[in-house]
Amino acid sequence: MSDYQLIIIGAGLSGLAAGIRAARFGRKTLIVDQHYRPGGLNSYYKFQGHLLETGLHAITNFAPPERKRAPLNLLFRQLQLSRREFPVREQIGSEIIYPCASLRFSNDPELLQAEVEQTFPGCGERLYQLRQAVAAQDPFAELPWQSARSFVAGYLKEPPLENMLFLPLMLYGNAEEDDMALSQFTIMFRAIFEEGLFRPETDISVFLDMLVRQYQSFGGTIRYRAAVDEILIGGGSAQGVRLADGSVITADAVLSTAGLPETIRLSAPSGWQTPPAAYSGKMSFTETISILPDISRDAVRQDRTLIFYNTSEHFQYRRPQSLQDSSWGVICFPDNFAGSGSGEFFSIRVTNPASYPHWHALSSEAYAAAKTACRKEAVQASEQHIGSYGQAIVQQDSFTPLTIERFTRKAEGAVYGSPIKIADGRTPWTNLFIAGTDQGYLGIVGSMLSGISIVNRHLLA
Repeated sequence: MSDYQLIIIGAGLSGLAAGIRAARFGRKTLIVDQHYRPGGLNSYYKFQGHLLETGLHAITNFAPPERKRAPLNLLFRQLQLSRREFPVREQIGSEIIYPCASLRFSNDPELLQAEVEQTFPGCGERLYQLRQAVAAQDPFAELPWQSARSFVAGYLKEPPLENMLFLPLMLYGNAEEDDMALSQFTIMFRAIFEEGLFRPETDISVFLDMLVRQYQSFGGTIRYRAAVDEILIGGGSAQGVRLADGSVITADAVLSTAGLPETIRLSAPSGWQTPPAAYSGKMSFTETISILPDISRDAVRQDRTLIFYNTSEHFQYRRPQSLQDSSWGVICFPDNFAGSGSGEFFSIRVTNPASYPHWHALSSEAYAAAKTACRKEAVQASEQHIGSYGQAIVQQDSFTPLTIERFTRKAEGAVYGSPIKIADGRTPWTNLFIAGTDQGYLGIVGSMLSGISIVNRHLLA
């Protein structure tokens, strides 16, 4: 008899959601995580007296509680949580800035529609037709890979506009370089432009605490500082896991949220038909988090929640050829959500594409110096769009692709996982499954629905 019916590797959002769903239906479930707190990529830490969030800028797929069939409300029902008892703040409005033009968008999709009609005369009807086509797509249909760029170009026929729309969708969820799978584009277009962005009323720690309490209320067990060294394979199935301390825990099924490359490494690489290297994603990022005193608010823009910017004439969504490419990225104001009150401090987060190989090649001394230089570069690049604030910073921290890999075990810090997606979550072994971005679900809501879908499809059916 196994120790558990289900072991889940990773206490990120997809792992927690899967754990709640399984435990709710009586499955004896264990979640193991190498970190000392939950959240995975979307977690938090204390830095010189300030709580800093990692990963979370905003949650996509906003929906009011009365929209019962919306992904957000479906998620809460699956987890047996009250949507009405989950206070949130919507974005006040965001912007895409290019050398040629800028476009505003919000949780009202008609704002983007109006902006396109005004900025790109003649493209309004084409955008409307694109929106209708996206609404008709089934992103989870098992179809061959289709180019999102070709699909969009067939409707808009306006390359500058196409690039502007792709920037936030790719930056917030695309694992591929240059192009994007049509299925992934469909998910992100709906999530960002049709439904919109929000965040918990407080910070991510409260949301994570709520999920952990719900999981434990159904009898689920969670172990922190419990890194998995091996997924034990035998007789064509997963037998359990071996932890870094040498202890073995057996299970009837194993669900990994560590990403495909790490899951392959932990199991039996020779059992996978596709070479492991093919599953490695290249897109990773640096993020610079700056804390400023409240008296400095007037020095920077306060009319946007997010600013997606690109300063080059030819936008390329690719791993840069240097440590960091500050010519494009996203600026996040975590305090610029509807109903947010002012406090003693506020923060600005700047995210830019980064190259894992370049960071990985640095010595310890060079790594520290490179972080300092990249922080300065990120601030200067963002100041072009929001005003000068560098001299007012009182605290600052940053993370790199190496940080992401260390704390999430996402190979090469690829936050959106593998360019190859496994929609049904199956692996070569009958009872080993994967969930999360490598299943093809994107965003925080999507990641959690991914974990739930695997439990529903393979463990409860």
